[in-house]
Amino acid sequence: MDISALDTLTPREREVLRVLPIGDGNRALARRLGIAERTVKAHLTSITRKLGLRNRVEATLVSVRWAEQLSSGGTCLNRP
Repeated sequence: MDISALDTLTPREREVLRVLPIGDGNRALARRLGIAERTVKAHLTSITRKLGLRNRVEATLVSVRWAEQLSSGGTCLNRP
């Protein structure tokens, strides 16, 4: 995956991606983020589509690999 693809994610999608490594199910993630479980599912679908991933496991691996960039709100390509 090209790191610039992270720039296509909305702030909420980035937030969902950041919490994936916790390992909670959708219901627990929804409670943690203060959103509906259905919204978590929709964000995960959007994340995997935008990043060209096949499943939640791949999304979790991306989250771990690019944790610093996800936390900073941008990719290293956006930094001066």
